[in-house]
Amino acid sequence: MPLEGQWWTPDMATFSTDEKVQWNWTMMIVLPAQATAQVVDDARVAAERKHPQAPLDRVRLERFAEGRCAQVLHVGPYSEEGPTVAALHAFIAANGCALTGRHHEIYLGDPRRTAPGRLRTILRQPVAPARG
Repeated sequence: MPLEGQWWTPDMATFSTDEKVQWNWTMMIVLPAQATAQVVDDARVAAERKHPQAPLDRVRLERFAEGRCAQVLHVGPYSEEGPTVAALHAFIAANGCALTGRHHEIYLGDPRRTAPGRLRTILRQPVAPARG
């Protein structure tokens, strides 16, 4: 499964690609349904033997349900996602919704093997009906 990332700010109304220094993040890899906390703990122990300096204490098993979302495929470098994110947010507002939850990215290309202009990233944003 591809690497995924969740990105957020304390107030998602101010979430902007111009202020990435303000973002919090979590990286994720989908695991099979039968994966347990014990499986993850065993993997962490094995990884610590090979990479003792890695911050493996932050690895955790977490399940989540994202709910209703709007999404778009961005093609190009990560650094040029700003206009695509802005268009996604405009689409959300134009359809009577508001941002909820964390901005979610699914990385379909490997930046070590794919030219930046050919990278594909699904940009996903949880939404809810706007108040008011």
